Amino acid sequence: MKGASACLPDILIEPVIKAALLEDLGRTGDITTDAVVPATVVATGEIVAREPGTIAGVRAAELAFRLLDPTMQSCILAPDGTQVGCGDVVMRLTGSARTLLSGERVALNVLCRLSGIASATAQLVAAVEGHGVTITCTRKTTPGLRALEKAAVRAGGGANHRFGLDDAVLIKDNHIAIAGGVAAAIERARRSVGHLVKIEVEVDTLEQLKESMGVSPDAVLLDNMTPDQLREAVALVQGRAVTEASGRITLATAPAVAATGVDIISVGWLTHSASSLDLGLDVVPA
Repeated sequence: MKGASACLPDILIEPVIKAALLEDLGRTGDITTDAVVPATVVATGEIVAREPGTIAGVRAAELAFRLLDPTMQSCILAPDGTQVGCGDVVMRLTGSARTLLSGERVALNVLCRLSGIASATAQLVAAVEGHGVTITCTRKTTPGLRALEKAAVRAGGGANHRFGLDDAVLIKDNHIAIAGGVAAAIERARRSVGHLVKIEVEVDTLEQLKESMGVSPDAVLLDNMTPDQLREAVALVQGRAVTEASGRITLATAPAVAATGVDIISVGWLTHSASSLDLGLDVVPA
Protein backbone atom coordinates (compact mmCIF):
# COMPACT_ATOMS: atom_id res chain seq x y z
CA MET A 1 0.00 0.00 0.00
CA LYS A 2 2.87 2.32 -0.70
CA GLY A 3 1.71 5.80 -1.64
CA ALA A 4 -1.80 5.23 -0.25
CA SER A 5 -3.41 8.23 1.41
CA ALA A 6 -2.62 8.56 5.09
CA CYS A 7 -6.11 9.98 5.73
CA LEU A 8 -8.80 7.77 7.23
CA PRO A 9 -12.56 8.37 7.06
CA ASP A 10 -14.07 9.73 10.26
CA ILE A 11 -16.11 6.55 10.78
CA LEU A 12 -12.87 4.64 11.45
CA ILE A 13 -11.40 7.29 13.75
CA GLU A 14 -14.42 8.28 15.83
CA PRO A 15 -14.80 5.03 17.85
CA VAL A 16 -11.17 5.26 19.01
CA ILE A 17 -11.40 8.91 20.02
CA LYS A 18 -14.81 8.49 21.61
CA ALA A 19 -13.52 5.60 23.74
CA ALA A 20 -10.52 7.68 24.82
CA LEU A 21 -12.75 10.61 25.78
CA LEU A 22 -15.08 8.37 27.75
CA GLU A 23 -12.10 6.90 29.58
CA ASP A 24 -10.79 10.36 30.48
CA LEU A 25 -14.09 12.02 31.37
CA GLY A 26 -15.13 9.16 33.63
CA ARG A 27 -18.45 9.37 35.45
CA THR A 28 -18.85 13.12 35.97
CA GLY A 29 -16.72 14.87 33.34
CA ASP A 30 -13.87 17.34 33.82
CA ILE A 31 -14.59 18.53 37.34
CA THR A 32 -11.49 20.76 37.44
CA THR A 33 -12.29 22.70 34.29
CA ASP A 34 -16.01 22.91 35.09
CA ALA A 35 -15.19 24.40 38.48
CA VAL A 36 -12.54 26.87 37.35
CA VAL A 37 -13.62 27.98 33.86
CA PRO A 38 -17.02 29.64 33.26
CA ALA A 39 -19.14 27.99 30.56
CA THR A 40 -19.36 31.24 28.58
CA VAL A 41 -15.60 31.76 28.12
CA VAL A 42 -14.31 31.48 24.55
CA ALA A 43 -10.61 30.86 23.90
CA THR A 44 -8.14 30.13 21.13
CA GLY A 45 -5.57 27.40 21.47
CA GLU A 46 -2.67 26.34 19.27
CA ILE A 47 -1.11 22.89 19.06
CA VAL A 48 2.59 23.62 18.71
CA ALA A 49 5.59 21.41 17.89
CA ARG A 50 8.18 21.36 20.67
CA GLU A 51 10.66 19.52 18.46
CA PRO A 52 11.14 18.82 14.73
CA GLY A 53 9.28 15.89 13.20
CA THR A 54 6.60 14.60 10.85
CA ILE A 55 2.95 15.13 11.71
CA ALA A 56 0.29 12.42 11.69
CA GLY A 57 -3.13 12.11 13.33
CA VAL A 58 -4.34 15.67 12.89
CA ARG A 59 -7.90 14.66 12.08
CA ALA A 60 -8.01 12.36 15.10
CA ALA A 61 -6.84 15.20 17.34
CA GLU A 62 -9.40 17.56 15.83
CA LEU A 63 -12.18 15.06 16.55
CA ALA A 64 -11.23 14.99 20.23
CA PHE A 65 -12.53 18.57 20.42
CA ARG A 66 -15.39 18.35 17.92
CA LEU A 67 -16.93 15.30 19.59
CA LEU A 68 -17.16 17.38 22.77
CA ASP A 69 -18.43 20.46 20.94
CA PRO A 70 -19.36 20.34 17.22
CA THR A 71 -19.19 24.16 17.06
CA MET A 72 -15.44 24.21 17.77
CA GLN A 73 -13.64 26.03 14.94
CA SER A 74 -10.36 24.56 13.73
CA CYS A 75 -7.67 25.50 11.25
CA ILE A 76 -5.20 22.78 10.31
CA LEU A 77 -1.85 24.37 9.44
CA ALA A 78 0.21 21.16 9.25
CA PRO A 79 -1.71 18.28 7.64
CA ASP A 80 -0.56 14.68 7.99
CA GLY A 81 2.82 14.15 6.36
CA THR A 82 4.00 17.72 7.02
CA GLN A 83 7.55 18.24 8.29
CA VAL A 84 7.51 20.70 11.17
CA GLY A 85 10.18 22.52 13.11
CA CYS A 86 10.31 23.51 16.76
CA GLY A 87 7.69 26.20 17.37
CA ASP A 88 5.60 25.51 14.26
CA VAL A 89 1.83 25.62 14.76
CA VAL A 90 0.09 22.40 13.74
CA MET A 91 -3.51 23.40 14.44
CA ARG A 92 -5.41 26.42 15.74
CA LEU A 93 -8.71 25.96 17.58
CA THR A 94 -11.27 28.55 18.69
CA GLY A 95 -14.33 27.87 20.79
CA SER A 96 -15.39 26.95 24.29
CA ALA A 97 -12.48 27.20 26.71
CA ARG A 98 -13.91 24.24 28.58
CA THR A 99 -13.79 22.12 25.44
CA LEU A 100 -10.19 23.10 24.75
CA LEU A 101 -9.09 22.02 28.20
CA SER A 102 -11.21 18.88 28.44
CA GLY A 103 -10.18 17.56 25.02
CA GLU A 104 -6.52 18.55 25.28
CA ARG A 105 -5.05 15.34 26.71
CA VAL A 106 -6.84 12.92 24.40
CA ALA A 107 -5.98 15.05 21.37
CA LEU A 108 -2.31 15.28 22.33
CA ASN A 109 -2.01 11.62 23.35
CA VAL A 110 -3.12 10.54 19.90
CA LEU A 111 -1.35 13.25 17.92
CA CYS A 112 1.99 12.85 19.74
CA ARG A 113 1.88 9.05 19.40
CA LEU A 114 1.02 9.03 15.70
CA SER A 115 3.44 11.84 14.87
CA GLY A 116 6.19 9.89 16.61
CA ILE A 117 5.49 6.92 14.34
CA ALA A 118 5.43 9.14 11.25
CA SER A 119 8.69 10.82 12.32
CA ALA A 120 10.48 7.50 12.87
CA THR A 121 9.22 6.24 9.52
CA ALA A 122 10.41 9.38 7.74
CA GLN A 123 13.88 8.98 9.25
CA LEU A 124 14.08 5.36 8.12
CA VAL A 125 12.83 6.21 4.64
CA ALA A 126 15.49 8.93 4.36
CA ALA A 127 18.18 6.51 5.53
CA VAL A 128 17.55 4.10 2.62
CA GLU A 129 16.89 6.72 -0.05
CA GLY A 130 18.30 5.84 -3.43
CA HIS A 131 18.15 2.07 -2.99
CA GLY A 132 14.62 1.59 -4.33
CA VAL A 133 13.51 -0.26 -1.22
CA THR A 134 10.14 0.15 0.52
CA ILE A 135 9.88 0.59 4.29
CA THR A 136 6.88 -1.16 5.84
CA CYS A 137 5.47 -1.66 9.32
CA THR A 138 4.16 -4.92 10.79
CA ARG A 139 1.22 -6.13 12.90
CA LYS A 140 3.09 -5.14 16.08
CA THR A 141 0.67 -2.32 16.75
CA THR A 142 -1.12 -0.97 19.82
CA PRO A 143 -4.40 -2.89 20.31
CA GLY A 144 -7.26 -0.80 18.96
CA LEU A 145 -5.00 1.67 17.15
CA ARG A 146 -3.83 -0.39 14.18
CA ALA A 147 -5.59 1.60 11.46
CA LEU A 148 -4.38 4.91 12.91
CA GLU A 149 -0.81 3.69 13.44
CA LYS A 150 -0.57 2.23 9.95
CA ALA A 151 -1.90 5.50 8.55
CA ALA A 152 0.89 7.27 10.47
CA VAL A 153 3.46 5.04 8.77
CA ARG A 154 2.05 6.09 5.41
CA ALA A 155 2.19 9.75 6.50
CA GLY A 156 5.91 9.25 7.15
CA GLY A 157 6.51 7.95 3.63
CA GLY A 158 6.37 4.23 4.40
CA ALA A 159 3.94 1.53 3.33
CA ASN A 160 1.84 -1.03 5.11
CA HIS A 161 2.29 -4.76 5.49
CA ARG A 162 -0.85 -6.83 6.01
CA PHE A 163 -3.50 -5.31 8.29
CA GLY A 164 -4.57 -8.56 9.93
CA LEU A 165 -4.62 -12.31 9.73
CA ASP A 166 -7.31 -12.26 7.05
CA ASP A 167 -5.85 -10.25 4.18
CA ALA A 168 -2.74 -12.24 3.20
CA VAL A 169 -1.00 -15.53 3.98
CA LEU A 170 2.24 -15.20 5.93
CA ILE A 171 3.70 -18.60 6.77
CA LYS A 172 6.03 -18.25 9.76
CA ASP A 173 8.44 -20.61 11.52
CA ASN A 174 5.81 -22.18 13.77
CA HIS A 175 3.51 -22.82 10.80
CA ILE A 176 6.41 -24.53 9.04
CA ALA A 177 7.24 -26.63 12.08
CA ILE A 178 3.67 -27.89 12.40
CA ALA A 179 3.21 -28.39 8.64
CA GLY A 180 6.39 -30.45 8.37
CA GLY A 181 8.38 -28.16 6.08
CA VAL A 182 8.43 -25.02 3.97
CA ALA A 183 7.17 -26.57 0.74
CA ALA A 184 4.39 -28.48 2.49
CA ALA A 185 3.16 -25.32 4.22
CA ILE A 186 3.10 -23.30 0.98
CA GLU A 187 1.31 -26.05 -0.91
CA ARG A 188 -1.35 -26.37 1.80
CA ALA A 189 -1.89 -22.62 1.79
CA ARG A 190 -2.25 -22.52 -1.99
CA ARG A 191 -4.89 -25.25 -1.93
CA SER A 192 -6.84 -23.39 0.75
CA VAL A 193 -6.95 -19.71 -0.25
CA GLY A 194 -8.39 -17.96 -3.26
CA HIS A 195 -6.41 -16.91 -6.32
CA LEU A 196 -6.36 -13.26 -5.24
CA VAL A 197 -4.64 -13.95 -1.91
CA LYS A 198 -0.86 -13.51 -1.85
CA ILE A 199 1.32 -16.10 -0.12
CA GLU A 200 4.49 -15.10 1.71
CA VAL A 201 6.79 -17.47 3.59
CA GLU A 202 9.34 -16.66 6.28
CA VAL A 203 12.71 -18.37 5.89
CA ASP A 204 15.68 -18.36 8.25
CA THR A 205 18.25 -20.01 5.99
CA LEU A 206 19.24 -20.13 2.36
CA GLU A 207 18.37 -23.82 2.33
CA GLN A 208 14.80 -23.00 3.34
CA LEU A 209 14.72 -20.29 0.67
CA LYS A 210 15.77 -22.78 -2.03
CA GLU A 211 13.04 -25.17 -0.90
CA SER A 212 10.43 -22.44 -0.93
CA MET A 213 11.32 -21.24 -4.43
CA GLY A 214 10.59 -24.72 -5.70
CA VAL A 215 6.89 -24.11 -5.02
CA SER A 216 6.79 -20.44 -6.11
CA PRO A 217 5.63 -18.23 -3.22
CA ASP A 218 4.62 -14.67 -4.05
CA ALA A 219 7.00 -13.23 -1.45
CA VAL A 220 9.75 -14.43 0.87
CA LEU A 221 10.51 -12.94 4.27
CA LEU A 222 14.25 -13.21 4.89
CA ASP A 223 14.42 -13.28 8.67
CA ASN A 224 17.48 -12.11 10.61
CA MET A 225 19.90 -12.60 7.72
CA THR A 226 23.23 -10.80 7.40
CA PRO A 227 23.80 -8.43 4.46
CA ASP A 228 25.92 -11.10 2.76
CA GLN A 229 23.16 -13.67 3.17
CA LEU A 230 20.59 -11.18 1.89
CA ARG A 231 22.64 -10.54 -1.26
CA GLU A 232 22.87 -14.26 -1.87
CA ALA A 233 19.16 -14.63 -1.27
CA VAL A 234 18.27 -11.84 -3.73
CA ALA A 235 20.51 -13.49 -6.36
CA LEU A 236 18.87 -16.84 -5.72
CA VAL A 237 15.32 -15.47 -6.04
CA GLN A 238 16.16 -13.67 -9.33
CA GLY A 239 13.02 -11.54 -9.21
CA ARG A 240 10.67 -14.52 -9.05
CA ALA A 241 9.23 -13.34 -5.71
CA VAL A 242 9.16 -10.17 -3.64
CA THR A 243 12.07 -10.17 -1.18
CA GLU A 244 11.49 -8.79 2.30
CA ALA A 245 14.20 -8.32 4.92
CA SER A 246 13.14 -8.31 8.56
CA GLY A 247 14.51 -8.81 12.03
CA ARG A 248 16.32 -6.33 14.31
CA ILE A 249 16.85 -3.76 11.56
CA THR A 250 17.71 -0.34 12.97
CA LEU A 251 18.19 3.15 11.60
CA ALA A 252 21.94 2.47 11.60
CA THR A 253 21.80 -0.92 9.84
CA ALA A 254 19.00 -0.18 7.37
CA PRO A 255 21.25 1.35 4.64
CA ALA A 256 23.41 -1.78 4.48
CA VAL A 257 20.30 -3.96 4.29
CA ALA A 258 18.81 -1.78 1.56
CA ALA A 259 22.03 -2.01 -0.45
CA THR A 260 21.61 -5.79 -0.77
CA GLY A 261 18.83 -5.33 -3.31
CA VAL A 262 15.84 -6.50 -1.25
CA ASP A 263 12.48 -5.07 -2.24
CA ILE A 264 11.09 -4.42 1.24
CA ILE A 265 12.40 -3.77 4.73
CA SER A 266 9.79 -4.44 7.43
CA VAL A 267 10.30 -2.95 10.87
CA GLY A 268 8.18 -3.68 13.93
CA TRP A 269 9.59 -0.93 16.13
CA LEU A 270 8.03 1.77 13.96
CA THR A 271 4.73 1.07 15.71
CA HIS A 272 5.68 -0.65 18.96
CA SER A 273 8.65 1.44 20.12
CA ALA A 274 8.76 4.78 18.31
CA SER A 275 9.07 7.74 20.69
CA SER A 276 6.16 10.17 20.76
CA LEU A 277 6.74 13.55 19.15
CA ASP A 278 6.68 16.38 21.68
CA LEU A 279 3.67 18.59 20.93
CA GLY A 280 1.72 20.87 23.24
CA LEU A 281 -1.44 22.97 23.41
CA ASP A 282 -0.95 26.65 24.22
CA VAL A 283 -3.86 28.98 24.96
CA VAL A 284 -3.38 32.18 22.99
CA PRO A 285 -4.00 35.38 24.99
CA ALA A 286 -7.11 37.24 23.87
